[in-house]
Order: sequence, then C-alpha cells, then structure tokens
Amino acid sequence: MENTENIIEFRHITKRFPGIIACNDISLDIRKGEIHALLGENGAGKSTLMSILFGMYTPEEGTISIRGKEVKITNPRIATELGIGMVHQHFKLVQNYTVLQNIVLGSETVKGPFLDMDSCRKKVVELSEKYGLAVDPDALIENITVGQQQRCEILKMLYREAEILIFDEPTAVLTPQEIDELMDIMKGLANEGHTILFISHKLEEIKRVSDRVTILRRGKLVKTLNAADTTTTQMGELMVGREVSFHVEKKPAEPKEVVLDVQHLTMVNEETKKKIVNDVSFNVRRGEIVAIAGIDGNGQSELIYGLTGIMPINEGKITISGVDYTKKSIRERNLIMSHIPEDRHKYGLILDYPLSYNLALKNYFKPDFVSKAGFLKFGKFDTYADDLIERFDIRSGQGKVTMARSMSGGNQQKAIVAREIDQNADLLVAVQPTRGLDVGAIEFIHKQLVAQRDQDKAVLLMSFELDEVMDVADRILVMFEGEIMGNLDPKKVTVEEVGLYMAGVKREEKHE
Repeated sequence: MENTENIIEFRHITKRFPGIIACNDISLDIRKGEIHALLGENGAGKSTLMSILFGMYTPEEGTISIRGKEVKITNPRIATELGIGMVHQHFKLVQNYTVLQNIVLGSETVKGPFLDMDSCRKKVVELSEKYGLAVDPDALIENITVGQQQRCEILKMLYREAEILIFDEPTAVLTPQEIDELMDIMKGLANEGHTILFISHKLEEIKRVSDRVTILRRGKLVKTLNAADTTTTQMGELMVGREVSFHVEKKPAEPKEVVLDVQHLTMVNEETKKKIVNDVSFNVRRGEIVAIAGIDGNGQSELIYGLTGIMPINEGKITISGVDYTKKSIRERNLIMSHIPEDRHKYGLILDYPLSYNLALKNYFKPDFVSKAGFLKFGKFDTYADDLIERFDIRSGQGKVTMARSMSGGNQQKAIVAREIDQNADLLVAVQPTRGLDVGAIEFIHKQLVAQRDQDKAVLLMSFELDEVMDVADRILVMFEGEIMGNLDPKKVTVEEVGLYMAGVKREEKHE
C-alpha cells in the first residue's frame, strides 16, 4: 500500500534575492520513503527551495514542518540534526584528504582525547557494503573519479544518519554507467526507508526513478504529478510553458574546406609519464559538427586543453585555417577560435565580476571597447551586455550588474555560450555545452550549434551525453585510452555500436 504519511511540509515559502523572487508562495508535501523529483528551468527556484530545507537560506515568509513538527532551520547543522543531508551540484570535499577523512569530517568518533578512526572506518565500510557504494577509504579525493566523489558525498550523509537525502543535479557530471549505478543506489535507499528529493533537468531520469514530480516555473509551483502517469513531453511542456522539441532539426551537412587540422597530437601526463593523448589525427571542416565521444577519462578533456592552449602538447601539429597554431598563445587562438569550456567556474567565468564584464572578456582589448587614450569604454560594455542578455535569454536578478557567482548554473552557461558564439570565429569548440541545462535551454543551444554550422563555421563538440552526440553531430570521433577508435557516421551506426567503440571493444583500422 502506498505511503501517504508526510515527512516534510512546506507552507507558503517565499524567498527573495535582489531583483528576483526565487521562491514565490510555495506549498508542497513530501511523503516518507518516496523519491520526489523537483523539475524546472534554470533559475526556477528548485535549488533555492532545497537550500532553504538544508538551512543555507532563510525564507522571508512561510514555514517548514518535519515529521509533523514545525521547525526553524537556520543553518546546515540544524538540518543535519533533523536528519537532512544534501549532495550539492558542486561537491563539498577537501581534495587533499582521503575518502574516509572527508566522510567523517566534523562527526568524528573520539576515545578520550584521540580520534577513533578504526571505529569510523568500520562504520564507513559497513555503510558502503550495505548500500552498494564501493569506495576506497584511503584514496585521496583528488585521485578518484567524479562518480566516486559523489559516492563519498552520499556516504557522508548516511554516516550522519540522514533520513532525508537531497540530490542537487546528481547526474550532471556522471558517465552513463555511473548514472545507472546512481539510479540503483537511489532506489535502494528509498527501499530502506530514506526519503529522496531529486533535483534534475533530465526528464528520462525523473521518469525512471521518481515516484512523484513537482514542477516549478519562475519561482512558482506549477503542479505535482505521479511520474508513472506523466510523459516526458508533458513534463517538458509544463516546465517551460510551451511545446519543446527533443529532436534537433537540421538539414544534411555540406562540409567544405578544412578549418581545424590536427596531426599526430600526443600529450603526456607529467607525473605518470603516461600518454594521455596518443598520436591523434583528425580534421573539422566548415559546415560540419564533429563530436568527440567517449567515457570520461579517456583523454578527451586533455585533447581539448591542448587545442585551446590550456595545456602544452608534447608532439604534433595544430593548424587552424591554414596557420600553424601549435605554439601560439591563448589570446592568439581566441581571435580565430571560440571555446565553451568544460568547467564553467574554472575556465569560463570570473565569478566575482558582474555579468557585463564576463560577457566582454573576449572583447575588452579590442578597438570598439577602448578609447584612443587607452581607457575602457564601460558604456560599450553595458550596451553589448544588454544585447547578448536579450538575444540569448540570460536570466539574472539584476541584469548586467548581477555578479556571475549569484546566477544559476544554467544561466552562467548561457552567458558563456552567448559570449563565445558572438565572436563569429572560424572554429567553435563546445565542451559539454548543455551540462546542467533544462530542456528549453538545451533545445536553444543545439539550435545555436547548428546555426553556426549552417553559417559555414567548423564546430567541434565534446560531450559525454551519447544522445546529444548522436542527435547533433555530423561525424563522431570515439576516444578510448587517448586514441581515436573510430570515425563514425551517426546516421549509419547505432548507439550500441558507438558504445562498443567507447569501451574499446571495437576499433576501425583506417580513419582520418
């Protein structure tokens, strides 16, 4: 029989930030033992509502009841004491601590004046085995995969005996295999009596794992539905308020001359001396989208770092529009190449600059933005920012003066996409361009990539989303252990075949 006992009751929750109402009079019940998904566009209020539950924000209006009793959650320690845990979109782990040290940090067992790490380890190992969360307690966080780091975050919550678990965009940085494992873990936790709140943009995942789904739009609650009785199309329409296309409409590619030509590129890890990119050669032509596919950690990121100048290359040659760019600086590359980076916080934005400065990062030294006396034209920054904000539907509380750090992840991403596409460069390198975006924003960015292709730009897409690769690309290069295993036509291969190349099972003898 379905459990209808409420473990959490939100009543009239309202939270304001400068220029925006993030949560607007939200009332919602969460049942004990269910997986309840929160769905909405970037900036719809999902993460804000969960941050209120975890004590990171205090609402101006409204109440929260846990297990039938009204509570005031003014900080995360109170939330933890109430049995609430949260896995954040950007993990809160100490990189040079071990897995075990991170899990027990702040909740250590002591024997007299000493830490009792043996009993801590015993408890962590027991939890790890019980919930199928395999981790090495002695591994340093900086040396383990993103999926293992996430398991560490989940164990942190379970170690503190959290009954209510909040997952904020938990699959945004995971491989398809890790996503499958996480879905199984979530179901297992719910079966053990935990209540899971699951923030996501990915409709298929919500459909697959959730009992109920609540849809938010621009800070307001639209509807709560049974996931089993609702199609992904219906969810998408309720989420963005209009019909959404899940398929990329594009005419056949008409490739022209080569823009990017990579010959025998090799990159070596300085610590291990192992080749992380091994003798890679390929090209990208005007009028085509070439995608690099593969499981995370097979050299794709390093290949992009080499192309964009973030990391040095050891051997090989990079030619763009007939000019050798192998040894050129990042600024010189930026004049002919646009780059949507994999890590928007590390390489895409200066988080403590306003939106207008971030949008001008590729232009501030150009004549239009500098007076003859050498002073920056801040009025030009503002008009340029206003134009991009409108054209790319970048949403922020205070428009161009909003600090980048305070914007939602999706709108940070849209700002980077707007800046890079507006450069009108010969080559667009787009790395995980739709990571963490809602279906409406994904649809918009896919259209932008196709529009660049149709304007005779060369587009190099790197994505771990196989559906995105199959739908958007005109050609697919599959990487495995630093090498290109195949140069494939998405119209002629199945997802399963691409998966075999990604796993290193299949390999083409000849490819460009």
